[in-house]
Amino acid sequence: MDIKKIRELIDLMEEKDLVNLEYGHDDNYVNLTRNVAVQTIAAPAAVAAAPVAAASAPAAAKPSGKVETSPMVGVFYSAPSPNDPPFVKVGQKVQAGDQLGIIEAMKIMNPLEATQSGIIEEILVNNADVVQFGQPVIRYKA
Repeated sequence: MDIKKIRELIDLMEEKDLVNLEYGHDDNYVNLTRNVAVQTIAAPAAVAAAPVAAASAPAAAKPSGKVETSPMVGVFYSAPSPNDPPFVKVGQKVQAGDQLGIIEAMKIMNPLEATQSGIIEEILVNNADVVQFGQPVIRYKA
């Protein structure tokens, strides 16, 4: 595939505001992914509305624990396979380095490991959800 075709695909991604684009023909294949973090900055109205919503919520509803975030864009899996139990459950104690889940990116299964020890307070995504870079996945008790 020549660079001209790749530039056309990049232009198409920008024009249609696509995050991911896969293109293949014969023996040529390309998978393009844009940095999603840059796109989230472009929504100042949502950012400005967040403090107002938080201020009106009751104090008990505010989550206070630290979170594990996704290190990449991909699909989150809570278990090694559909018939296996999940890696972690709410209320479970984990140590730094324990596996919390799997994030599949470009057909590669990447382990999501705990960066800290603690007790799981909340699992913030469902099995097979698409997660973005930096998105909170697991919340620990404070």
